[in-house]
Amino acid sequence: MSPLPSHLHLKNSPLGLFSLFFLFLLLTGCGGGVDSGGTGAAAASASANGPITGFGSVIVNGVHFDESHASITDADGQSHHREDLKLGMTTHIRGSAFVVNGTETRSVADSIVFSSAILGPIESIDMLARKITMLGQLVDVNSTTVFDDSLTGGLTALTVGDVIEVYALFDGANGNYSATRIERKSGVAAYELRGAANNLNTTLEELSIGNLRISYAGIDPKEIPPSLANGRPVRVKLQTAMTTGVRSAMHLQDGVSQLGEHDEVRIDDLIGNYSLNRQFTIEGVPVDAAQASVSGNAGLGVGMRVEIEGTVRGGVLVATKVRTKTQSEVEGEGFELDGSIAQLDLVNRTLVVNGISVDYSGSVEFRDGTIADMAVGKKVEIKGTLSSDRTGLSAVRIKFEN
Repeated sequence: MSPLPSHLHLKNSPLGLFSLFFLFLLLTGCGGGVDSGGTGAAAASASANGPITGFGSVIVNGVHFDESHASITDADGQSHHREDLKLGMTTHIRGSAFVVNGTETRSVADSIVFSSAILGPIESIDMLARKITMLGQLVDVNSTTVFDDSLTGGLTALTVGDVIEVYALFDGANGNYSATRIERKSGVAAYELRGAANNLNTTLEELSIGNLRISYAGIDPKEIPPSLANGRPVRVKLQTAMTTGVRSAMHLQDGVSQLGEHDEVRIDDLIGNYSLNRQFTIEGVPVDAAQASVSGNAGLGVGMRVEIEGTVRGGVLVATKVRTKTQSEVEGEGFELDGSIAQLDLVNRTLVVNGISVDYSGSVEFRDGTIADMAVGKKVEIKGTLSSDRTGLSAVRIKFEN
């Protein structure tokens, strides 16, 4: 989620407000560092936040979640089927404690919630810079942005006025959204936006998210989050019509990611506010990485993408591991599909697994078999990167499974 904007810091101490807030959470939530489960007790449950990077099981932040018995909902609580989950969707998954088997980490998912960042009309497209403006927000399209398979050609398939849904990570370093998935939508009854509230005016009942001014005067006061404040992440539903330069909110809710106490947690996201001694925020949640092992080729800072492992204590994610990732490293990690070949084109060398089209005409490493073993019904594990228009995958490795 979005970080606290810089203008909210104490005037004479830019880190003061954040540090005091963080210290308060630690002192009130940790109770001296010992709880009823003991200081070394294993988490009975676990969760992961981040974009979906594979199927066969649902893969998020390197964890393979068995979703066969999970409840699957969107941010409004509407039920969905497993087939509604797509590559690049940003999710929050809760499940059983992580089990590490060799290089693979597994969990049985109890619930999967997927949530986009922006739903609204395109105001402008910069093809050269690969940027989209919508609802007053700037969206960056990069090498790991997945496009729905209906958008043949990727970004070139979109035009100004199209209503799209963008799954994204918020980059506090430049105020932009880094898109992880883009879909075109039709028949939308309301627009949606998730971000940090700023320029809050409780008298006029208005706030801003980025460059968009929003009125929440029409919302029942009992439905306004009591936590509403400048810098606080919120999620808002907006009327599609705008006549005064201010959009009217139909619904407003708190947008801070809810992590279960004592959960073993893995998060793949961008750093929000960053303070001294490795204190920062992720999706509005304070993170204490002071004692964590930190790896990667880049330093910690606002806007840096990180993978975090840790446990929640008193509302604070106490990190044990933090790994920074550059955009090229994220691209290199690619995507994974585990399943049976449903369709196969031997001439063009394309196949379909888990509903996703895969091109294997390039340089592909085959394991436990050869290209001659390709056949419908064969079980395979595929590692790949996004295709040129980012609607499917280009295989890098295909492993045949018994």
